[in-house]
Amino acid sequence: MPLFGRDTELKDLAALVDGPGDRSGILIEGEPGIGKSTLVEQTAAAAAAAGLRVLRTAGVEAERNLVFAGLHRLLYPLRREFDALPSRQFEALATALGMSDGTDEPSIHLVGLAALTLLADSAADRAVLVVAEDVHWLDIASAEVLAFVARRIDSEPVTVLATVRSATTSPLRAAGLAAMRLGPLPDDDAQALLDSIAPELPAPLRHRVLAESRGNPLALTELPTAVVDLTDTAPVALTERLEQAFSARGATLPGPTQSALLVAALNDGDSVTETITATGILLGHAVLPEVLVPAVAARLIDIGSGTVTFRHPLVRSALAAAATAEERCRAHSALAETLRELPDRQVWHRAAGAAGADESVAAALEDAAERSRHRGGAVTALERAAALSVSPGRRADRLLRAAELAVDSGHRETVERLVDAARTLPLTTAQEATAKWVLSGFEDGMRESPSHIGELAALAASVAADGYPDPALRILWGAAARCFWSEPGPDTRRAVLAVADGFGIPAGDHRKLGIDSIVAPFERGEQVLAHLRVFATTTGRDPEVDHYLSSAAYQVGAFDLAAHFAGAAAPGFRSAGRLGLLTRALAIQASSLARLGDLAAATPIAAESAAFALETGQPFMHATATATHAEIAALRGDYPQAATLAMDAERTALAAGARPVLAKVQLARGLIALGEGRFDDAFTDLARIHDPRDPSYSLSLRACFLTELAEAAVRSGRTDAAAELLRELEPAAASTPAPALQIGMRYARAVLAGETAAELFALALQADLTGWPAERGRLHLAYGEWLRRQRRVVESRTQLRTAREIFDALGFAAWSERARLELRSAGESSPNRDPDARERLTPHELSIAQLAAQGLTNREIGQRLYLSHRTVSTHLHRIFPKLGISSRGDLAALLPTLEETAG
Repeated sequence: MPLFGRDTELKDLAALVDGPGDRSGILIEGEPGIGKSTLVEQTAAAAAAAGLRVLRTAGVEAERNLVFAGLHRLLYPLRREFDALPSRQFEALATALGMSDGTDEPSIHLVGLAALTLLADSAADRAVLVVAEDVHWLDIASAEVLAFVARRIDSEPVTVLATVRSATTSPLRAAGLAAMRLGPLPDDDAQALLDSIAPELPAPLRHRVLAESRGNPLALTELPTAVVDLTDTAPVALTERLEQAFSARGATLPGPTQSALLVAALNDGDSVTETITATGILLGHAVLPEVLVPAVAARLIDIGSGTVTFRHPLVRSALAAAATAEERCRAHSALAETLRELPDRQVWHRAAGAAGADESVAAALEDAAERSRHRGGAVTALERAAALSVSPGRRADRLLRAAELAVDSGHRETVERLVDAARTLPLTTAQEATAKWVLSGFEDGMRESPSHIGELAALAASVAADGYPDPALRILWGAAARCFWSEPGPDTRRAVLAVADGFGIPAGDHRKLGIDSIVAPFERGEQVLAHLRVFATTTGRDPEVDHYLSSAAYQVGAFDLAAHFAGAAAPGFRSAGRLGLLTRALAIQASSLARLGDLAAATPIAAESAAFALETGQPFMHATATATHAEIAALRGDYPQAATLAMDAERTALAAGARPVLAKVQLARGLIALGEGRFDDAFTDLARIHDPRDPSYSLSLRACFLTELAEAAVRSGRTDAAAELLRELEPAAASTPAPALQIGMRYARAVLAGETAAELFALALQADLTGWPAERGRLHLAYGEWLRRQRRVVESRTQLRTAREIFDALGFAAWSERARLELRSAGESSPNRDPDARERLTPHELSIAQLAAQGLTNREIGQRLYLSHRTVSTHLHRIFPKLGISSRGDLAALLPTLEETAG
């Protein structure tokens, strides 16, 4: 197609050929025929001429059910380089592309990391341009992998150029690609294009073509020669008008050619051999490739290298739409017979060719779903199998199995649609149990009424009584999780606990510990902690078990154990590419480490959790990680940044009523106010967490921030109000050894005791604070301040000096400065603290630097962080000048490893 009026777009695309710069690529968006493909062709040709390696794929509507088909097309030219991939990446990619016999579904993120590594390694020799056209039609697995890659190639000589049709969806839309929206050609350019195509067109018809085309280049090119009635004044959509033109052109071709074109249009591959073979089956006699020659002459298709390609996607859709339903069924059946050696492709043509319910085809689709290498593909196959099922029971089974898989994929709307469809059928007790648990499978429930928690608990009891303990336990976990995110009240909590106790689950079962800790963090705190401490002495557990244990430890305020178990779970989730669960484990680990005071370790972990939360579609986990970042910024004395982060977290959490996130937001605001000397505001902010009427009230977390609350109370003169809050917590403190609660209560009793505090401070400092350096530092600071006020100046210096050293090591800037001021008032000079090397780096840089300090190679760091090794190298070269060093060998001296920091 001639190119007119796209000079600006061509200039922007030329920059991709010259070098990717600071962006990963461009996503061209526009209506059909607007010129996307023409721009891509010119850019790809320029890239090839400039020496870039051009790798191409394209979405095809007929291929949308073929999992990883688009990725296979893109990476097949690099197949000889697969062997150089790390073993887990090779296994994931080879399984995804059907090049190995792996039976397990490969993690989409491991496949993405393998594709990223492959492209980055290839680009080491010469820059790579990845071209992906019509990404709205790519199979979902390939689209997700391409989006994963696009987010991570900002430092690579790799660029993505993709096209998408307007008003369609694709994961590539949220992958950070620069948007280029193509609109109609200006009138002068439209007229020039039409004159170049049909210079002899009569004036009335020329005017009509210009009006119908509305600046669309494909329409301007095709309509002048189309066999359509342009004198018809009835309004017709431009896409429909173009399809009419293409189908009318096809109707003038010989009958066998029309049949071959229909087969090619319905085929999910582009092989000429497949098209010719299936056409012969359809017609009942052998045909030769020459049957397609008239279609080439009619400018409907191109033939080359054994493939048949439609000149535009609208040609394919027009020819398929013009055929009768019976003609399409017969063509699909012919393709199915041709593809007997390729069952995963054959089954979809069998399904499309089925005239009605067909149990054999439904069973074949079910088998294909079990073999699928992507959950989304399996869900689609099962849903189609359900539609072809003969019996209502089998249809319900398949719909519910599809819903289960959709839960695992996080697709809530799909789950609800599938369950609704199943419930139109008569369900067995077991099927109804499954329907109930899948609907409760989304843990947050934050947009539901708290009364739903009691209903779920009753439902779990009913399902268990019917003899289905596994679905019942899943339903009950959903109810318990909702008790964390919302607040249903004591009666509902007791009801959930009673159901859990009635299940007969051993007290030390990780699932029971998780439920008990959420629903009754104080009443069950002692026994939960006892089991957790036993688990902490053993190793080799499944990461999901450690994840349950980390959650249980977090609920009962054992942040040292929560960090331990979350840290144990993370590597397993990371290596398996289970980024959704990794996000949650990292969020618990970061929040726990921040509470312990290990900001150096918490900072990069929180950043990684936030990034993965966005990528995996977990907004409340992102808000949790953001609130942790706000707490860290406040502790470091960066109050403007802390306030901004707290507001960002609150924006997500407030509308949904995510109480734990809002509690952490109030903690951050309380820390900001303390640091800025606004002690009344600090007490007000922190006291909100204790008010059941406030949206930031959290049953478990209100017991975890007592140190900050007590300090704000003393400094604001609100000691009576603080004492009242402490009296409310005394029964809980008497019933559970929860570390955060006990540490906070000891601190609060000491600072609120006034002139008789010495014994209480000494008692608090005698407690085991191993792994809780921040709390020890706060105690030394508060005790030193008290001693100085009591004119015991010499004794105060020892306490204040210790506090200063702890806070300097932790990076608690505001607390360090307070200790220095107190020391000066006590007659001892104290040099200003120089910023720690870690504080000069961004969280992402700190993560890379700490791993490099451990001795990991760039490639190993990339595998850990789901980055390419070249991106790691780029970051290190930015890090060195910030730290005043010249090589990675100097990092170990400047930065402790994650293990040392966490210790």
